[in-house]
Amino acid sequence: MKISRLRRSMDFEKEVKWEEVDRQRAEFYEKNGYSKSDNLYLELEMDSPYVNAHEDYSRTVDVVQLHSHTFHEILFCRSGNVQYMLGTERYRLQRGDVVVAPAGVSHQPLFLEKMVEPYRRYVVWVSKNFVDIFGPMCDNSLEMISGASLVRTAGTPWEKEMEGIFRKCCKEDLMQRPGYKAALCGEAMVLLVELSRAFASVQPVPQEKPELIDEVTAYIENHLEDKITLEQTARRFLVSKSTVSHLFSQKLGVSFYRWVTRRRLIAAKNLIQEGRTMEDVFEEVGFRDYTTFYKAFKKEYGISPSQYKGML
Repeated sequence: MKISRLRRSMDFEKEVKWEEVDRQRAEFYEKNGYSKSDNLYLELEMDSPYVNAHEDYSRTVDVVQLHSHTFHEILFCRSGNVQYMLGTERYRLQRGDVVVAPAGVSHQPLFLEKMVEPYRRYVVWVSKNFVDIFGPMCDNSLEMISGASLVRTAGTPWEKEMEGIFRKCCKEDLMQRPGYKAALCGEAMVLLVELSRAFASVQPVPQEKPELIDEVTAYIENHLEDKITLEQTARRFLVSKSTVSHLFSQKLGVSFYRWVTRRRLIAAKNLIQEGRTMEDVFEEVGFRDYTTFYKAFKKEYGISPSQYKGML
């Protein structure tokens, strides 16, 4: 689904009535055949071949589950007491944080506490085409920050500057005045340069103190090609199966096996993008045969692996 379609369900006003926005979103999902259990962020596509930007908000985990993109996602946190899972790393977000999720890296906000305010963010999407064409002009700034995850701008000179750039990008994409595509590309170039400078001057943000859930998800990440069962995983970490199941349900809002499948499918998408054969793909990410892989892929993304490959 193109981002322009989802934006129709996010009609923000100066004085936002969140219950009204929730109602509009629910109507949008129902009208377009989606349920609350669907992970819409898995299906989002860029409208532009270069840059898109939008404002987004969430109050629950219902439609923001583990996902990845074929493009780079950069977001500016405006509010919300949430944590953020980026690959196997977990951070506690605060206003002014800038998160960089490179293409192919799984990510997900975690709503582990009672929400006192919505999780609001400005979001900029940068395509691989943009990086190939304009990256050298930015001194390959995206490559400089691709290994980083998060920069904390609160209380630094970067905070207002970063928020201003993100806001300009979202305004250009929303209003779509003459020349907006060029303006968006220009703002994105500035954003990449300023981000690389901020990463170089601001102290890295530490991850949250590792917990059992982090150890288990890291184990899964490093053993996707192996047979992974709930019983075997629980035994490895010297806990009960119910403990592991409860952790995934409470912390990640999904079952243990659903998480494993999603991680395998995200890894499979990355391998398909690299041009690997389907036979190599399903074996390397732990599916026992192509039929099982095909069914899981089709169920998760709505298209077959071959159709996905044809879209690249």
